[in-house]
Amino acid sequence: MEMSKIIDTITFFITNYSLKIVGAILILIIGKWLSRYLSKLLGKILEKNKVEKTLTSFLGNITYYSLLLMVLIAAAGQLGINTTSFLTIVGAAGLAVGLALKDSLSNFASGVMLILFRPFKVGDYVTAGGQSGTVESIDIFNTVLKTPDNQIVIVPNSSITADVITNVNAKPTRRIDLVVADSRILSDPAPTIAVSELADSSVNFVVRPWVKTGDYWTVRFDLTEKIKLTFDEKSISFPYPQQDVHMYTETATD
Repeated sequence: MEMSKIIDTITFFITNYSLKIVGAILILIIGKWLSRYLSKLLGKILEKNKVEKTLTSFLGNITYYSLLLMVLIAAAGQLGINTTSFLTIVGAAGLAVGLALKDSLSNFASGVMLILFRPFKVGDYVTAGGQSGTVESIDIFNTVLKTPDNQIVIVPNSSITADVITNVNAKPTRRIDLVVADSRILSDPAPTIAVSELADSSVNFVVRPWVKTGDYWTVRFDLTEKIKLTFDEKSISFPYPQQDVHMYTETATD
């Protein structure tokens, strides 16, 4: 009698669930393959459009696991499992995680914007998020800068997109505001020569030439040194503000 019940149970199970189990397995196998294929396809499209490798990898993984989650839900539904409550739990968990990680998500969104719109690239000297330095790397959550005195500054991406970005290397040429010329100065654009100020103790002239951006600091430092040496050689002194002091002696009277 017991054996008969067992056989009946097995027969009932096979009759009612075998096709569902086979269907669920097929959904898992095909769905997993399709998820991987689509995520790889997305990666190839992003690479073809020269999207940053970090972002390409991250979006590929997000796409794969999101599709895989949908496949698991579909397989569970095929087995007759009520997925409504499961989706509710997943949604609530997602909301809780989103609230807990809102700062990280903000940094992530800003990182995506920086990588897509490229206001600067690795190697550029920038002022961003209140910090200045050469860009070492642009990551999903933060950007790494190296200061001129060789310090590493890690700036959250949300701070960068929320503030003014100054990219020193954005253009191939840059103007130097100095008063002498140099062989590295470009003829086009032409330098600006003008009287800039009638000061208290001098009439100030400026010559503002243009140089290649990569030559900016070397030309500026070299010209500053040449100015001082040339002035010393010609016995020209720098005009400093002077103040005359007049002293009066009063004679005492009876």
